[in-house]
Amino acid sequence: MVEAANRRSVCSGVRAADFFAGLGGFTEGAEQAGCDVIYAANHWPEAVEIHSLNHKRTTHVCQDLQQADWREVPSFDLLLASPACQGHSPARGKERPHHDATRSTAWAVIAALEYHLPELAWIENVQAFVQWKLFPAWCAAVTALGYAISPHLVDAADFGVPQNRKRVFIALTKSKHPIQLQLPAREPVPASSFIDFGSGQWTSIERPGRAAATLSRIAAGRRVFGDRFVAPYFGRGSGQTGRSILRPIGTITTRDRWAVIDGDRMRMLSVAEARIAMGFPAQYRLPRQHRAAMHMLGNAVCPPVARDLIAALVAAA
Repeated sequence: MVEAANRRSVCSGVRAADFFAGLGGFTEGAEQAGCDVIYAANHWPEAVEIHSLNHKRTTHVCQDLQQADWREVPSFDLLLASPACQGHSPARGKERPHHDATRSTAWAVIAALEYHLPELAWIENVQAFVQWKLFPAWCAAVTALGYAISPHLVDAADFGVPQNRKRVFIALTKSKHPIQLQLPAREPVPASSFIDFGSGQWTSIERPGRAAATLSRIAAGRRVFGDRFVAPYFGRGSGQTGRSILRPIGTITTRDRWAVIDGDRMRMLSVAEARIAMGFPAQYRLPRQHRAAMHMLGNAVCPPVARDLIAALVAAA
């Protein structure tokens, strides 16, 4: 309670804008830190609708921010932005023509900074963002606007989120040198804290048609972890054995990825479990459709990470 009160005291009066807002993890974290999120924008109508249901005091706009008229956006002190990651993420596989368009959303951040010149900003993306061939040019543009750049490689598990999720958060400050942040160190929270073995739609592991690779991974996992563990249903994460439920779960993606194994039965991770794994409050509203809910969750910023990073940045500035 004391820590929360201190955060809210530090961030009181800070006006924030959340661009590429998506599900709203950046906004939720900012509000938990004590900021007033006055504006949020995204190009996806469904995401804007869900965001507005959870953050009713925020002004919402559904717009491609590459086409924004920044004169219509109210002034703010803190910019929060998660440019589209699809063009950077190695999870998307080989290069595709539309990736250039998604990568270019990062330039909307430059346009917003140039017009509004907020005191502070956090820019979030996948780790590969800093390997983008135009990242040096992007940094040069940010520096030309008078900002010092301080990248942080962050694992959500270090912030008390029950998920290993590494992302790059880039702090921008109007300071002579990149800012040095004092971040809280929290104990890891295991996947067992949110997996409900008494609910869900379970199926037999040995049912006809089950992929041989899945059966092999589960068999290997049993030898290492026993009867209860989680395993990726697709992809290469966590190798060929899955992972123990006594550690945080692996990254929640935009698709159903994690299977829960319990003896001779299995099911996919539920939306309710994924919401907790991402650090969203239980009352946070999600799309009713399972696929849309998982997509927005997997594309979101974890609110506890945003909360702590924002509070630390405002305190240090």
